[in-house]
Amino acid sequence: MEGAKNDFLRRFGDDYGYLNAGKNVDEIRASEFKRLEGLVYLDHAGATLYTEAQIQAVFRDLSANVYGNPHSQSDSSKATSEVISEARQQVLSYFNASPKDYKCIFTSGVTGALKLIGETFPWTRESCFMYTVLNHNSVLGIREYALNHGATALSVDIEEVEHLGSSKTFLDNLQYSILKRSEAISKVELQNGKYSGKKYNLFAFPSECNFSGLKFPLELVNTIKESAGRIGGRPLQCWGSWLVLIDAAKGSATEPPDLAIYPADFVVCSFYKMFGFPTGLGALVVRNEAARLLKKTYFSGGTVSAAFADIDFVKKRDNIEQSFEDGTVSYLDIASIHHGFCVINTLTMPAIARHTACLAHYTRSKMLELKHGNGLKVCFLYGRTVEKEYPLNVGPTIAFNLKRADGSWVGYHEVEKLASLSFIQLRTGCFCNPGACAKFLGLSHSDLLSNLEAGHVCWDDNDVLHGKPTGAVRISFGYMSTFEDAEKFLTFLKTSFVTKTCSLMNLHSTEAEEDKFSDVGWQQLEDGVRLKSITIYPIKSCAGFTVSRWPLVDSGLKYDREWLVRGPNGEILTQKKVRRLCQIRTCIDLKQGVLSLESRFCKDKLQISLQKDSSSSLLEEMNVFGERYLVHVYEKDVNMWFAKAISLPCTLVRCLSSIYGSCLSNDGRRLCRDGKSQVNFANEAQLLLISEESVNDLNNRLRLKDAKECAQVLTVDAMRFRPNLVISGAEAYVEDDWTSVHIEKAQFSSLGGCSRCQMINIDQESGEAHKSKEPLATLASYRRVQGKILFGVLLRYDNPVSEDQEDNPVEEHWLEVGQMVCPSFSLGSP
Repeated sequence: MEGAKNDFLRRFGDDYGYLNAGKNVDEIRASEFKRLEGLVYLDHAGATLYTEAQIQAVFRDLSANVYGNPHSQSDSSKATSEVISEARQQVLSYFNASPKDYKCIFTSGVTGALKLIGETFPWTRESCFMYTVLNHNSVLGIREYALNHGATALSVDIEEVEHLGSSKTFLDNLQYSILKRSEAISKVELQNGKYSGKKYNLFAFPSECNFSGLKFPLELVNTIKESAGRIGGRPLQCWGSWLVLIDAAKGSATEPPDLAIYPADFVVCSFYKMFGFPTGLGALVVRNEAARLLKKTYFSGGTVSAAFADIDFVKKRDNIEQSFEDGTVSYLDIASIHHGFCVINTLTMPAIARHTACLAHYTRSKMLELKHGNGLKVCFLYGRTVEKEYPLNVGPTIAFNLKRADGSWVGYHEVEKLASLSFIQLRTGCFCNPGACAKFLGLSHSDLLSNLEAGHVCWDDNDVLHGKPTGAVRISFGYMSTFEDAEKFLTFLKTSFVTKTCSLMNLHSTEAEEDKFSDVGWQQLEDGVRLKSITIYPIKSCAGFTVSRWPLVDSGLKYDREWLVRGPNGEILTQKKVRRLCQIRTCIDLKQGVLSLESRFCKDKLQISLQKDSSSSLLEEMNVFGERYLVHVYEKDVNMWFAKAISLPCTLVRCLSSIYGSCLSNDGRRLCRDGKSQVNFANEAQLLLISEESVNDLNNRLRLKDAKECAQVLTVDAMRFRPNLVISGAEAYVEDDWTSVHIEKAQFSSLGGCSRCQMINIDQESGEAHKSKEPLATLASYRRVQGKILFGVLLRYDNPVSEDQEDNPVEEHWLEVGQMVCPSFSLGSP
């Protein structure tokens, strides 16, 4: 890395690292961001980070001063009012806005500021709300106010605008998507009859697109305002005065709009995007003339000079800021922004812009150079002019997707999961910017509707549908980002996604691999495979117990995952959320018909009868994993024991009946389960099988990796993966190719590999999550197929059902340790 950094500094040394700030970026990271040691944080577009000194200064300030409610005349109230006044001036100075022309209104954030504009704007049926297609959802939400009041809403796509030219030529050539609700009537018209006053329109654009980093030309402000009251030709003509709104949520962190040069009517920002703390506080910077046009209905404490309780009388305040800030402002947070401004003002905004730009440009260039062994590109970047030398119209944000060597897309969820294992924090999805997502990913309206019908919604992991990505991966740099952050990210891409060779073994061709399983034949392994252990997990995410023999039922192993613990809000509790669950020990006595439970946090053991209670007062339907279950809900005494065991109010429920008919995702090489089988509360399938030899291979890889990195050797056993069945005597990973399994007289179908998650990094004895990402990180390096990290195989018990069960009862099968395991292979498998 040292040689790469020297090359980087030779090229970008004048822009990188704050040479004139007293501390360079490495010193800043070492002293102010010790919490980032070992971590690469690349989501500054989502939220940047605060410094330690900043938080200490806030603490000293609040410790030394008494700030009271500002709606009074006491000394503490006056102190608060002075702090708020100073904070308003700091915000205006940041945007180079004259206090004579602009006012600063504090809000809950950018979204709160945009909502305030939308609900108070003087809409009429002749108004227009025009916005660029790359706007955030919070800007698009203003459209609802406009349409509900009878105004026209239209989105425009500004392509490659570097020199706007004359406003007439530019505006007449814009492509419009026109929306109108003919039945809507504006509030102004309802109050005043037919409206014949001055007409006002609103144009909104982001200073920087939060999806792609594209910077919009701020000349748009003057271009729109110089439109002489008319924008567009047939079929659209918008007359009247145009007001301009800049969404500076992303752009203000590196290049705040200069309102002395570009006099927008509204600018919105959130302070956590700029210097990390406080959250939940933003500002609306508004021109005085524009503020007087806003029609605010609601009044509250602080916004009125006088109000009568028993008659229709209210006198609102003349002060612009006070008339729009409902209730008591978040004055302690407002007092805190002074210390955040001190941090970025010390570095200076031009230096921050140069520092983040050079890191982003270097990373873009290196990403574009990455290729697979067969010459295919790895990274596909979104946004314009990314290949240009140091483009000035792209911010320190990079949105991209990756392709495998066979040309298939790597899902963004897979990238995010592997990045987390490499201690890299980034963002995935559409980032609440649907227009940018559709534009850059090439998704048509029919594509979007088709994805929605397929079940895709925001924040899910449906990252590739119908052969196209549904979102992207985004990294973004902040003022404390370093060259090392960029280089570690690039190394992650190379090691995780670049295929060196172009052999068929490395390609993920589902079609080619499906051909291997066209015929099936039984095969006995030479040395014989034996069932080594059987484990039952009666309560989901609690500890299991091992037995020498156990009966099978329609749902798999009898009583396995038949109970679960539900949280105070009805949520399903697992070890990911509540570590103490794995320390609840379970045991079932089939003869006595009792489930016994114990926890080191409970003095007494708990015993629960296995006999099912059909009392209607204790039955209810419950949704689990998208399926409906009829469950028995336990009463107070049982729930109190569990609440003490996990230190959280909770409820124990038992599955009485379920039909799980969903198609099971698998390893991409076989058809998913197409029939309905009975499953209790297991995540994916009835049983999980682990091979002891596969675990041994994983441990060998962990030892080699730890020796190479001079780290403490980590050893895992099969129980780390919470299997039902452990087998011994097979070659490592041979179970991947099994299609069916016979264990004595019981037959099971293989449903493919089990997708692993961070839960296997939880120590099942102590309940503690390992700080290391192992063993998941090592598994990800060689057990990744189509975005899933696979280890172990899922099984379904194929219990033969007689047409007449009364005359021909089904034979009960028992599994027993030591029984021979006879797998069925594809004839095409090696």
